[in-house]
Amino acid sequence: MDLGLADRVYVLTGASGGLGFATAEQLVADGARVVISSRVPERVAAAVDALGGPQRAIGLTADLTDAGTPERLIAAAREEFGRLDGALVSVGGPPRGTAAQITDEQWRESFETVFLGSVRTARTVAAALTDGGAIGLVLSTSVRSPLPGLGISNGLRPGLAGVAKDLADEHGPRGVRVVSLLPGRIMTDRNRELLAASGDAERARAEAEASIPLRRVGDPAEFGRVAAFLLSPAAGYVTGVTVPVDGGALRGL
Repeated sequence: MDLGLADRVYVLTGASGGLGFATAEQLVADGARVVISSRVPERVAAAVDALGGPQRAIGLTADLTDAGTPERLIAAAREEFGRLDGALVSVGGPPRGTAAQITDEQWRESFETVFLGSVRTARTVAAALTDGGAIGLVLSTSVRSPLPGLGISNGLRPGLAGVAKDLADEHGPRGVRVVSLLPGRIMTDRNRELLAASGDAERARAEAEASIPLRRVGDPAEFGRVAAFLLSPAAGYVTGVTVPVDGGALRGL
């Protein structure tokens, strides 16, 4: 299938690694060009090199808590590649802990990064897009089912899915689509950290895989392919939905 990604341009936050980088790889492989951002300069530079260098990708060191970050990303895409067709908004996982254990300060910091930073980026990019543009928010299966020991994710991610739906309704008449992606157990650094925190990573992985119908943890590229499709013109009639990429782990229909 031709996804229609040739020469289209996307910005991706939190994309020096993990699911953001996996999506950037798939977009570039199908002919798109990308502007990626992350907070660590060295990781941004390494990711740009891995994506094929400045002809295919450029990188910015940026933090979503900075109100100017979305406009910087939009300007970089237009100045370097002459257009903007969409965005993937991904933010690193918040601190572990139950809702009762998390401190006020941790809630505030996570709200600024995970929630407000994502909302600001999505609404700013949505306003800048024209007919055919698309935005994907990388959330979590916690949108539909709370995850043990991840109180902040359980509290903030469902709200972001609601915001995405609201944006989809508002910008749909302009031909701009907004979707949420719900990754489950996919072997990123974040999931390695969560497995290690159990005290027995191998046992924790085996238990996790036993609860997944496909009986395995996902590969980042499997998420990246779904995200690239949803951002592409091939998914032109898909908006306002939450799409699990979880091997069937969520039990709801």
